[in-house]
Amino acid sequence: MKTLMVLFAVAICSTAAHAGPDASGDAKAGKTLHDKGCVGCHANMFGGDGSKIYTRADHKVKTKQQLAAQVSACNANVGAGWFPEDEAHVAAYLNQQYYKFK
Repeated sequence: MKTLMVLFAVAICSTAAHAGPDASGDAKAGKTLHDKGCVGCHANMFGGDGSKIYTRADHKVKTKQQLAAQVSACNANVGAGWFPEDEAHVAAYLNQQYYKFK
C-alpha cells in the first residue's frame, strides 16, 4: 500500500511539473500542435496567418501565467483535446515565438 501511495504521489508531482505555467514545454512539439489546432481559428478571427492575435497592440496576455491560462481556455473552447503537457508545449512555442517572457 505504501508503494502505491508513493507511486501515486510521484505521478501527481510529475504531471504538475509539466503542466504548470512555469514549466518549460517543448516548443517544437508546441508548434505542431499550434499549427494544427490554432491557426485556422485565429486566421478566421484576424485574417492572414492569424498571428495578429499575438502581435496586436491590445493583446491580453502579459505574463507566463496568463499565457498558460489562455492556451488552456482556447483548448477547452475549441475542444482540441490537449493534455496539460500539450498545453505546456503550445505555451512554450508561443512564448518563444511571440511573447518572450522570462
